[in-house]
Amino acid sequence: MYRTECFKPDDFKPAHFESNHTITLNGQEIPYHTVSEDTVFYNDQGKAIASIFSYSYFRSDVEDPTDRPVVFAYNGGPGSACMYVHAGFLGTRRLKYEETDRITSIAPYEVIDNPDCLIDIADLVLVDPVGTGYGLLLDPEEGKNFLGIQQDAEALLVFIDRWLRRYNRGKSPKYLIGESYGCTRNAIAAGMAATGTKNRSYGFAFDGIVMIGNTVTAGKYFGENLPVNDSVLGFPTYAGVHWYHNHPSDQTVREFVMEAKKFADTEYFPALYKGEALSDEERAYIIEKVCYYTGVSPEYLERNDLEIQDSTYRSEVLKKKGKAVSRYDGRVTRPLLEPEVIEAEKGMRDDATADRYDPFFHAAVTGDILPYLNVKLDRAYVSSARYYMDWDKDESLGTTSVQLRNAMTRRFGMRTFFANGWFDLCTESGYLYHMLDHSHLPKDRVFLKEYNSGHMIYIGEDNVHELCTDIRTFLLGGDPTK
Repeated sequence: MYRTECFKPDDFKPAHFESNHTITLNGQEIPYHTVSEDTVFYNDQGKAIASIFSYSYFRSDVEDPTDRPVVFAYNGGPGSACMYVHAGFLGTRRLKYEETDRITSIAPYEVIDNPDCLIDIADLVLVDPVGTGYGLLLDPEEGKNFLGIQQDAEALLVFIDRWLRRYNRGKSPKYLIGESYGCTRNAIAAGMAATGTKNRSYGFAFDGIVMIGNTVTAGKYFGENLPVNDSVLGFPTYAGVHWYHNHPSDQTVREFVMEAKKFADTEYFPALYKGEALSDEERAYIIEKVCYYTGVSPEYLERNDLEIQDSTYRSEVLKKKGKAVSRYDGRVTRPLLEPEVIEAEKGMRDDATADRYDPFFHAAVTGDILPYLNVKLDRAYVSSARYYMDWDKDESLGTTSVQLRNAMTRRFGMRTFFANGWFDLCTESGYLYHMLDHSHLPKDRVFLKEYNSGHMIYIGEDNVHELCTDIRTFLLGGDPTK
């Protein structure tokens, strides 16, 4: 990777920046202090090998922060900087949202003081994992110690342990907020904190976890080896996207999606199992119902032996309108690529949400938030690191759902809040429903809410307000679904 600053493990100097500001929330002026800094990892010889970069927001008029919650937040990928959660809804400065299906990725971009920020009730720590954002992998040979499910989670725990001791916050309530792969990081880190790792144990517990765009499953990494057809697991989301664009019913999105889920569970799933044993009448009935709930054509189902693939569904549901929908947010569209063979080959990588919003988030962070926090680094800002494609997927300490169960049962009182978008074709809600039915979690401490959004639930002024309000309720010990 190209660099514009010289990093030598022998003499690496951690960066450290501070700033002071105020923000008005609900008519009250809140003063806060920020610290943006490297937390460095060293090898046995004392050489710097990697760093996690963090952006900490402290309310500065609190005399005794002992009982004040601390929220550690990050995105996923794996390989993503915290750019989206930072500029999207958690930071004191965030994007101003307009039309969701915005027609361009080009400026102007507007960034505003975040009227829904949580700094009044909690201190916030936004985290760039190793190799992302301003986080660094100084020694590529040490990548094996950071670039994997368990390695990444333990690096986070080491960082949190160091942060808590640095700022004397060991007694504070501790929360994790993770988006997408960040949910996997949440579950594994919380499980490790509760049960220990191969080499050590950890002496702290998390009061709660927020999962945005769930990736915790009862199967292996990202839902591999689940004993259910992907068409069935994805069915509720296909119904949601169809409802949003094509209005097949006067029902609410919840009513329509839950009706579709019941059909998928009780009729579609057995039909896929029966396959060619279906009678002509049964097959015709299933095709009619699947088309009604999802918006695909009978010809599509006949070509695919009654199955729906999410990659082809995205260019099928609005095919008559000449559009494809986004994997990250089914509300967002783009024109179909022509000819059809190009759509099949390249369409999967041409995502409208990423195309429209990535430049907006990057501009907000690098052009507004970093200067506002007094961060001055001649260092590449890596919004997404591609070498994470070689991620170590070993789960020898247990799958994501096993680790979440370990955390919730061994740290009695810990709560988990799942927030998913009805139109999220990236981490579809059916996988979450399945996990909750097969993981033996303490249901009285698990909360689930769906939003009129996609993978990044906070896109849209109504959505960002609703999500922040619900997280606020959760942090204060309430039920975020009420």
